[in-house]
Amino acid sequence: MDGNILAIDIGGSHIKGTILNAAGDPQTEYKKIVTPPQATAPIVIDIVRQLAKDMPAYDKVSVGFPGYVRNGIVYTAPNLFPTISGEIPLGQQIADQLKKPVRLVNDADQLGLGVVSGKGFELAVTLGTGFGTALLIDGYLLPHLELAHHPISKGRDYDVYIGAKALTKAGKKKWNKRMVKVLAVLKTVFNYDRLYIGGGNIDKLEIPLENNIIRFSNRDGIKGGARLWQLDDKYHISTNHPAGH
Repeated sequence: MDGNILAIDIGGSHIKGTILNAAGDPQTEYKKIVTPPQATAPIVIDIVRQLAKDMPAYDKVSVGFPGYVRNGIVYTAPNLFPTISGEIPLGQQIADQLKKPVRLVNDADQLGLGVVSGKGFELAVTLGTGFGTALLIDGYLLPHLELAHHPISKGRDYDVYIGAKALTKAGKKKWNKRMVKVLAVLKTVFNYDRLYIGGGNIDKLEIPLENNIIRFSNRDGIKGGARLWQLDDKYHISTNHPAGH
């Protein structure tokens, strides 16, 4: 299938969508809708349906979701569904709603696919409501790790230490000092060839960056919605088909 792709980015502040061609080039401007507080899966699905309405024709759907996702099933989503209990087959539910095949992965994984060079060991991180991470080697996703929930300081995990709430509470100057520490830890732990850093709060980052650390925008990363369909199932990317198809 080489047709257009509806690429959706589900975030803690907004849910965004655009149409991509098979090469990952945007065919429409971003549409976005505010993510309501205390969002639930039915609310998110309805917003995705609204974004898809009146879009040009598309054959398949890519969805980035802020939580732990495996085979289209959401297991954790602390910054979106804080009261989640059990598993949410969100990929299948979106496929049934839009009547199109869906690939749903962690949002940082989808963005990472869109921005990495595809050469060597690369790490992509997003600074938004929480802290997203994606690991790739030679352009292929490695199994997703929820690094955001690993303790970084005094029992606080990355989400608490440098997430959006921490930025507001601590202020930009202190937050940037924390980012110096975080980047030093990532360099020591991962020994990456390149680190890509983006997300909604990237414009608040004011520290000098090493030559192998590259800023990116979500508009750059949305190309990952096309790249997602170029990976076959052996890379643990499953496809949810609409019921009856």
